[in-house]
Amino acid sequence: MSFPALEQYLARLNGARDDPNRNDVRSGCRVWLDGGGRAQGRYFNTALTSVFQPLRRIEAGAGKGAIVGYEGFAHSYSASDNGLYLWKLLDHAASDDESIALDRLCRMLHSINFYRQEDAAAGDLYLSVHARLLAAVDSNHGMAFRRILNLLGLPHDRIVLQLPAITENQGWLLNYVLDNYRRNHFRLAVNADDVAQAAALLERVKPDVIKIDARGVTHDEQTTRLLEVCATRGIQVIFKRLEKPRDLEVLQQLARISAHPLHAQGFLWDLPQAALHAFADSPPLQQDGISTETLDRN
Repeated sequence: MSFPALEQYLARLNGARDDPNRNDVRSGCRVWLDGGGRAQGRYFNTALTSVFQPLRRIEAGAGKGAIVGYEGFAHSYSASDNGLYLWKLLDHAASDDESIALDRLCRMLHSINFYRQEDAAAGDLYLSVHARLLAAVDSNHGMAFRRILNLLGLPHDRIVLQLPAITENQGWLLNYVLDNYRRNHFRLAVNADDVAQAAALLERVKPDVIKIDARGVTHDEQTTRLLEVCATRGIQVIFKRLEKPRDLEVLQQLARISAHPLHAQGFLWDLPQAALHAFADSPPLQQDGISTETLDRN
């Protein structure tokens, strides 16, 4: 898959180094490439880049299923690919303007670092929207990001924006933001802590994707009913934070009875990495002590 506008942009960045006085003309952010062609950006004194964790289909039998997409995470730059996850930087941004700039920088970096790789053709790109951005942006949500994608010639219809958990009294905000993102032609995912919360969200909004915490999911009537509703409405179901074999066993049981494909992501299967092709031979992690909370994500 070729993206000429992106290739031209990368060619202009090629050889550029971390210059604190250099701004990218498209985004207003400082962007450059490392020796391996990976895009980086700067937020105050921190160099940021991207890592990606695959979303896989849950197979009724053993083993990993096919990759259907990847979620991008902000990561401090490290040549050895062992940087730190920096999502909580947005919690501590000094102003709304700074939080907006950081969020847009991260989404731009993830888009560049994803679509510059040949293996991007394997699935969609999932990007989180921080809760602080929902209230901070007072204009058309998604418009600025859509313009960046258009300038780089990237397919926004293959990007899924993930909204954070919204409290019940913030329903108006969720609907407002969902409407704006849809007007800018993005697909949308909403996050739920459990099956009960997921069922309530489906009654309030019409997401394209529902992401449910895999920890503690049970094979019961409430769960099977939720899956039936999602299948009827064409809503994709993803179980996030898959970390323990016993949770995978439950998900595999659900996959056997579901009329709709089910998907999951988590450290049990894959560590986030910069290179998409690195997942081909990535071994599963069977350690209960590993937690996806370290990703500081929704």
